[in-house]
Amino acid sequence: MAVEWKQPYFGLKGKWLTFWITVACATDMSLFGYDQGVFSGVVISQDYLDVHDLDGPSKTNIRSIVTSIYTIGCFFGSLAAFSIGEKLGRRKTIIYGTIIMTVGAVLQTTSFSVPHMIVARIVTGIGNGINTATAPVWQTETSKVHNRGKLVVFEMSMNIFGFMLSNWINYGLSFVGGPIAWRLPLAFQLIFCGVLLGTVPWLPESPRWLLMHDREDEASIILADLENKSVNDPELVAERHEIMYSVDFERKNAIKWRDLLRGKTTEGTKTVRRLMLGVGVQAFQQLGGINVMSYFLPTLLIESVKLEEQMARLIAALASAAYFVSSLVAAPLVEKFGRRTMMMVSTLFQLVCFVLITALLRYTEKPGYPYQIEVAKATVVWFFVYYIGFGLGMLGVPWLYPTEINSLPMRTKGAALATMTDWLANFLVVEVTPIGIQELGWQFYIIWAVVNAVIFPSIWAFYPETANRTLEDLDAYYRENPPLLVFKDKDAICVERPQKFKDAQSRDVEAAVGTAGLGKRSIRENSADNLVSGDEKK
Repeated sequence: MAVEWKQPYFGLKGKWLTFWITVACATDMSLFGYDQGVFSGVVISQDYLDVHDLDGPSKTNIRSIVTSIYTIGCFFGSLAAFSIGEKLGRRKTIIYGTIIMTVGAVLQTTSFSVPHMIVARIVTGIGNGINTATAPVWQTETSKVHNRGKLVVFEMSMNIFGFMLSNWINYGLSFVGGPIAWRLPLAFQLIFCGVLLGTVPWLPESPRWLLMHDREDEASIILADLENKSVNDPELVAERHEIMYSVDFERKNAIKWRDLLRGKTTEGTKTVRRLMLGVGVQAFQQLGGINVMSYFLPTLLIESVKLEEQMARLIAALASAAYFVSSLVAAPLVEKFGRRTMMMVSTLFQLVCFVLITALLRYTEKPGYPYQIEVAKATVVWFFVYYIGFGLGMLGVPWLYPTEINSLPMRTKGAALATMTDWLANFLVVEVTPIGIQELGWQFYIIWAVVNAVIFPSIWAFYPETANRTLEDLDAYYRENPPLLVFKDKDAICVERPQKFKDAQSRDVEAAVGTAGLGKRSIRENSADNLVSGDEKK
């Protein structure tokens, strides 16, 4: 690979340009995962508890608030991405989010009081909320259709790499003790921030965002660079005009936010339905119980399974390694088996695990039961299996799906709304978990079994497949006014790209080859009209 330093992106094109965008987005998600796991070790570090006066059962509520307030910061960060992200663009939004996270990491590392740590957690959360609402959109909009899902799910695998890394750092430093056992893990966030600030500024903006903002010349060059083709390549010309047609169609049928909030919608774009599908899948991810595990697994193992602190930390670290491996397995499978299947299999894993954890912990708390220790140890197996099942589908797909299902003008807003929902549900779970374990014991886990039993049929009934479809295919699908329940529609749930979209693309390319000086009106308009008229004839 020859690098030409004076050219844009140091002369990188094609796969190498996509590679560096993926490095940046994966680093962003690794930082997200690291932040999810690092505080599970901090909250049981004795020096941290002593410095912040948080030791003892009477301080459970305030410890819970300090931990969960981070998710409120993430919610407001997602709200910021919702309001300013579309104006700034994908790159600038991530840069600003990273700067805010850097400030938050410094504040956490230097904390000496509860108010100090609360402010630090909120600031870090704001930066993380901005980044997690934006990075998947940037990756999706700069990726090819055949690897879009793989790359976004791979990023979530790197999220688990960050989570795993935080668990092993926590475990290793637990033998050291003192301030370094919790201050160094918090300071380690700055390494991720440095990588982001060293890569994102020189990488390309999303060409779809540029087209949305009438910057066609820049978008054309970036599309060509991402594909390593000429700007005048017929397939690129067809793709560019297909995107432009979707933008124009969405603008003509756009819904104002005040009308959206009042429930006033128009036919054509299915904006509300698509927003709710993205929001719903993010809520499913959190309400499936993952952060019962990721934030509090050492606490669960100490209080519910009755393990010693060092053993609880070791098991949490080993579980995170299993989690990481399963997430890597998911990356190639998400295109082969599709989003729907991966989410349903993952949810089934979660349901079975919570049922068995509930049953086993019931006997660990049964007075006089002679095998309490043995049953408690058996419970650990199902914590591992839960991580594996979650990593296969519900880890990555809920972050990918909102970036695919929403139209281009709504993609940033839709992803931000979905991320806001994720963080609100996250806050709810993290806030109630310590109190639920303390007050309800084994019965606390029944809640998560029931929720997973509801999630499974909801995905089956309402969620169309998005694998192996271009983002513009999904716009065309919703222009056909599809039914709310998708399970009877073979084109909506099949993993392969429906033939009608292949035919439309072929016509687009043929028209691009045979037509000189294409205007701004997309040839996809003619293809869409032909498709509709063909369906009417049938």
